[in-house]
Amino acid sequence: MPSVVFIHGTGVREPGFSALVGRFAAELTRLRDGLRVVPYYWGGQHGAMLAAGGASLPPEGGTARSIAVVPSMPDPDDDTTGWATLYTDPDAELVLAASGAEQAVELPPGSVPPEQKIQALLTSLAAQGDVLSDELGPGLARAAVDLAVHPLLRPTATALQPGDLAVLVARCLVARVIAAALDNDTPIIPVGDTRDIVVDRLVKALGAPPRGVERGLRTMLLRSVGSAASRAVVRRRRALTQATHPVAGDILRYLTRGERVRTDLCTLVEGLEAPVTLVGHSLGGIIALDTLVTTPLPQVRLLVTAGSQGPFLYESGSLPSLIHPEPLPAHVPDWLNLYDPRDLLGYLGAGLFPGRVTDVVVNSRQPFPAAHSAYWTNPAVYRHIVDHLP
Repeated sequence: MPSVVFIHGTGVREPGFSALVGRFAAELTRLRDGLRVVPYYWGGQHGAMLAAGGASLPPEGGTARSIAVVPSMPDPDDDTTGWATLYTDPDAELVLAASGAEQAVELPPGSVPPEQKIQALLTSLAAQGDVLSDELGPGLARAAVDLAVHPLLRPTATALQPGDLAVLVARCLVARVIAAALDNDTPIIPVGDTRDIVVDRLVKALGAPPRGVERGLRTMLLRSVGSAASRAVVRRRRALTQATHPVAGDILRYLTRGERVRTDLCTLVEGLEAPVTLVGHSLGGIIALDTLVTTPLPQVRLLVTAGSQGPFLYESGSLPSLIHPEPLPAHVPDWLNLYDPRDLLGYLGAGLFPGRVTDVVVNSRQPFPAAHSAYWTNPAVYRHIVDHLP
């Protein structure tokens, strides 16, 4: 039986790894029967950890902020800039809409507050749980509860027509769910098409017909890019998370003490019958490449990397197993390298190893860093892998 070994990337720990490999196995075996998916969870034993409980971290405090750099003339058909802003600050459109509302006045007795209808719809949405956004993971119900009592909901409802308000609120909800997943280093991020389907579904649930134009974000957010208003509401929210999560530590630990990781992978592969395919994401691709370069494994007939920095480390002289311009050893099998043009951690290999690497572009329609985690929800990724399997 053909085996496919899945090697995760940086920062992945349980229970995220089990969810990730479960998704990978389900999608791959749906396209091809008779495959055995074998997980290699190196993060549990060899991943970085704060051994002293975080004693090296500075105390919490400060209000550091950064400003997102947004093109002054965005492409109306390119929604990644808008979504990148919303993942950084899910309430960005809400703030911009509220800033354009007329000054609040006391309502006469018996008047219906403008936000009452959308609040009722958000409450109903929260009561349904996360069922309408199942593809995004948990968090919709909580986001709906929070948004229903948001102080800016009234001025936003005053400033917008009901249809536009439904679209804005739907995007805000989806951005909150995905932003929380990114903050928690969830290894599975949906592609942009899936995200847009959920937005359309929520727009309908919030009382407006799906308009099918959500991917352009053609409302105030993109019309306001470059303005003082948008710069004021975009803030950095992940500084502490990026400083403390294990992503950087995993890379440094592997580059200095990676022999055990490669040895364990060799032991795993040697227990499998040919043909074997190694599939590595991010640092997992580096681990797979280094292992194959240093140790001939005749069972392995295909190497697949996704969003991997192996080519860059090789060219920069940082890959443990091989330094430019040394050629790729003949015993390394065919190499399929998948990359997303918006994934800043994905690199090309064909120009470095002519005739040995096939670079294939896949587009998740997600901005970075979401693009780096969206490979395993992208149907094109699985089709390319299956097309190359031995």
